[in-house]
Amino acid sequence: MKVLITGGAGFIGSTVIDRLLERGDGVICLDSFDDFYDPAIKRRNIETASMHPQFALFEGDIRDPAVMKKLMAGDPFDAIIHTAARAGVRPSIEQPQLYEDVNIKGTMNLLELARQVEPDNFVFLSSSSVYGVNKKVPFSETDSVDHPISPYAATKKACELICHTYHHLYGLNITCLRPFTVYGPRQRPEMAIHKFTRMIDRGETVPMFGDGSSRRDYTYIDDLVEGILQALDRPLKYDVINLGEHDTIALRDLIALIEKNLGKEAKIEKLPDQPGDVPVTYADISRARERLGYAPKVKVAEGVRRFVEWYRHQQGKRN
Repeated sequence: MKVLITGGAGFIGSTVIDRLLERGDGVICLDSFDDFYDPAIKRRNIETASMHPQFALFEGDIRDPAVMKKLMAGDPFDAIIHTAARAGVRPSIEQPQLYEDVNIKGTMNLLELARQVEPDNFVFLSSSSVYGVNKKVPFSETDSVDHPISPYAATKKACELICHTYHHLYGLNITCLRPFTVYGPRQRPEMAIHKFTRMIDRGETVPMFGDGSSRRDYTYIDDLVEGILQALDRPLKYDVINLGEHDTIALRDLIALIEKNLGKEAKIEKLPDQPGDVPVTYADISRARERLGYAPKVKVAEGVRRFVEWYRHQQGKRN
């Protein structure tokens, strides 16, 4: 199988690429290397993959129709994994039009490409943020997601709807996955676990928004990638599926885990809740278990230990 992966140099995309190459699949990596965070980090993410004979890098923006035409005219591919997006709840409040442009227009372009190429499967990475302030826990795919509380969440919900439209009109197999707070090696530097680890390690003050009681369902990258590949290998016509750990941890306890693994104490600055934040995320993964055979293995205590180990290795390489 040859797979086109958008956002392939990012945290999730690059890890999926490594797994695909390991199992013998071919990969076309599409990435714009934008400046949301240091593009050099993304290039390091695919250093090993770039030496593989089954890997091809295609630099371009998913918003550009000319890029789609070049992909269509290039080497054929059998499936698409669409991870490219402008990410982050809080930045989307600052730049809502950019998020609309990248996430919705970009996804429309990819679906137009898929309509013409007719891949065996199209896997779209949505987000658990679509659930908003969901009062029912755990969050189920049957819950209403009509009240997103950030532009980022609204764009992801819009993309799910557009995916359904393309399935209905053109018979495309499309699975929309809703990951819950993914972490692990290569995690983006602005995300909580990476940011807290770096700040605690440097002795910097760690901002804690709220009283520390907010809870998240943290998904280790290896478990998420396994779920993505399961979705890739099982075309389901159209479906929406949660990928999480089906477990939660409070923010204050997460910080304590990082402190324990670093062997350093955090300097906490307590701040008010931020707009767009939700009090809890918690995945019902019964649909993923039933339809994909999804079975997450890495609990957050072990995942944080692995992340801190990776972080220290990265720091050692730079020193």
